[in-house]
Amino acid sequence: MGETAAQAGRDTLVKIRGLEFSRGDRVIFDGVDLDILRGKVTAVMGPSGTGKTTLLRLIGGQLCPDRGSVQVDGLEVSRLRTGELYALRKRMGMLFQSGALLTDLSVFDNVAFPLREHTDLPESMIRDLVLMKLQAVGLRGARDLKPAQLSGGMARRVAMSRAIALDPMMIMYDEPFTGQDPISKGALVKLIRLLNDALGLTSIIVSHDVQETAEISDYIYVISQGRVMGQGAPDEIERTDSGWVKQFMHGLPDGPVPFHYPAPDYRDDLLQT
Repeated sequence: MGETAAQAGRDTLVKIRGLEFSRGDRVIFDGVDLDILRGKVTAVMGPSGTGKTTLLRLIGGQLCPDRGSVQVDGLEVSRLRTGELYALRKRMGMLFQSGALLTDLSVFDNVAFPLREHTDLPESMIRDLVLMKLQAVGLRGARDLKPAQLSGGMARRVAMSRAIALDPMMIMYDEPFTGQDPISKGALVKLIRLLNDALGLTSIIVSHDVQETAEISDYIYVISQGRVMGQGAPDEIERTDSGWVKQFMHGLPDGPVPFHYPAPDYRDDLLQT
């Protein structure tokens, strides 16, 4: 029994317990528990405005929980000193929703940026590493282009290349499929799974794009109203008895989340003088 618990601890890269976080009077998380397992692709899904991006900021230490614990690789993130937090962040890659490429730099220099900032590697080695990272996302031939010359899908792939530049242990994806055409979505889906498995990464995807996210996830958390509404492997989520989870995963217009905003009786409202 003890060995099983110890093994579970080694397999968990991000451990969240009793997470509470509010913005003013609005409760974002109310006692949330999550486990992100090493080497797996874990999805955190839910409607817009449910705090998915906020969760990534809590994991990355940009925000501190009101109560509860957020641990990454055994470290309590909110208790780290500045230098310790920066060291931990170097081991995390991040794909921002906007891509966040530096517009005045070429594709090559965008990917080289973290290597130049955080290592003392010679330019010859940086060149080799950048070309390797761009090759991994299929864009080595675009290295001299500027971000303005890229399609939306290409920009996301460059951002992915930059996110793996420092060989992180984990990558967090913030709505990676938003605004992408079907071909770009397909390429991103394939890349996220391929990079995770080939590089031995741990991936966290926050998204409300159900089909694409479920296709590549090993485990899914569905969150809303500050709580985990459902969790499990994709096939378990598909078989869920939760009306709320079914409504979200299948995009049903009415259900536990009603189509109509609360209002007086329609007939009485019409007849009111």
